[in-house]
Amino acid sequence: MNRIAVTLYILLAAVGISTVCAAEAATADSPREQYLRVFRRLCDANAKALNRPKTSVDVHSWGCFDAYVVRALAVAYDLDAKKEYLEECKKWADQTIEHQKRMVPKGAYYMHYGRKPGEDREKWYVADSSSIAMGVLATVVRCDDPAEKNKYLDSVKLFFKLVAENWVRPSGGVANGHWPKSDKEFWCATGTFGSLAFLLYKETGDPDCLAIGRGAIDWLNRQDLMTVARDFYPEETIKPSVIMYCLEAYSAGLPYLEKSGRRREEALSQLAKNHAWILLDFSRAAKADYLTHWGSKRGGLPFHLYAQAESMPNGDELTAAADKQLNQLVGIVKDSPATGKLAAFAILSFAEKIAPGGLYRCSKRDLP
Repeated sequence: MNRIAVTLYILLAAVGISTVCAAEAATADSPREQYLRVFRRLCDANAKALNRPKTSVDVHSWGCFDAYVVRALAVAYDLDAKKEYLEECKKWADQTIEHQKRMVPKGAYYMHYGRKPGEDREKWYVADSSSIAMGVLATVVRCDDPAEKNKYLDSVKLFFKLVAENWVRPSGGVANGHWPKSDKEFWCATGTFGSLAFLLYKETGDPDCLAIGRGAIDWLNRQDLMTVARDFYPEETIKPSVIMYCLEAYSAGLPYLEKSGRRREEALSQLAKNHAWILLDFSRAAKADYLTHWGSKRGGLPFHLYAQAESMPNGDELTAAADKQLNQLVGIVKDSPATGKLAAFAILSFAEKIAPGGLYRCSKRDLP
């Protein structure tokens, strides 16, 4: 074989190899495609389970966990326009409103434990019910029919009014409703109701909602979230829950804090401390730690890192850490119940990665 032929052979071989490599790369999953596959699997499983009787041990029975699923299904509807996702959200919201009509006090949500519709005793929590309200609100913003939209929005407003008039304290903190342990400001109620306040302000423009949301941030800024739960819960095991719930007020509220001034400075300082704990926890938590009641909230922590990264000076580091954690969650979620507690929080993290801002959209915003 002469030199020209040899050169031509090498060139053709190189082209062939590069073509094969390109074909293999084209068929390999990108990270986003992998996340989408996991997200859609969780959405499909939870859409089927959302409104069925909670008799299976692998299906959570608390209304607040269902509400996180509803919020994620709403984002999935934005992405894929699968009508069954929105229909399941509406069925859930309709049942929620039917229970609300019979609750005491007026405007309360039924948590699927504690106080039942028609009862005027037993426990009832602002914290869990605020999560339910956010699920109803996520349904509101996807409705095109004005009458349907108003029905769901009126439900959220009624709940908001109940809490604002009875459990929002002058400090900005929020008490936990009919909770026998304390009538003082409670971190979880402040975090979840604070986030609802910001989202309701985004939807309605009501300045009272904005004032309550900012007041919640003020109260949370003054707390040490590493120790705020020690009076009622085991300090170490509760931390993922404290951070998951409290930081949602920041994720929802950062766009509505003044661009400069003490409130925002204190908020960013508080976030920096909690981000440091999250990053350390990511490096040391074992797989089993994600499958406990309190530990399941770890699944939602990447959601907060994604949502807050743009406001933080180390935003690229936070996003990279969240991506690494999401890759780990792919395997953990695969080996745990698709309709369990971990899935109810991890599905939020996948949603925020795939459709940034989708969990916090309002009716006026274009679809992702």
